[in-house]
Amino acid sequence: MQLRWLIPLGAAAALPAYHAAYAVQYLSVEQAQRAAFAQADGFVDVPLALTEAQRRALDQGEAALSISAPKIWQARAGQKNLGWLIVDQVIGKAEAISYALALDADGKIIALDVLEYRETHGAEIRLPAWRKQFLGKTAQYPLRLDNDIRNISGATLSCRHLTDGVRRLVQLYAQVLKPTSG
Repeated sequence: MQLRWLIPLGAAAALPAYHAAYAVQYLSVEQAQRAAFAQADGFVDVPLALTEAQRRALDQGEAALSISAPKIWQARAGQKNLGWLIVDQVIGKAEAISYALALDADGKIIALDVLEYRETHGAEIRLPAWRKQFLGKTAQYPLRLDNDIRNISGATLSCRHLTDGVRRLVQLYAQVLKPTSG
């Protein structure tokens, strides 16, 4: 009779282990680099050193969006700059989503890939049709969910936070990586 009460307790104890084990890596950083810049002959690591003014401008109330400093590579073909690959993480509902954003040399989005997804729900953000709506956009676009980016029912937090993360990275390009004239 007391054994009936132990079965749900045992199942509940196993749940955190199952939940913690739910992570899928879809692409490595190297695979994302090659997918976005097939013609590149090298990727140069670009250390990110923000001034306090740049950091404040990027955060603008969205500091919690990025859970780590983004990693940046410049894609090169000889001496020619082909663009940038930026790897960052945002929180979906409770777990980190690792993603790669590829920008051409003018800051236009040419690829958005989910590298690793750890949530139990919301992985629909990997669907090509959803990610395709970012292509061609720059820092001049709103990049806001339910504005110029459609939501996916059941994946709202992942959609919102990834969209916010992309907006932050295109602003990073505009304020830090974009070549200045003169």
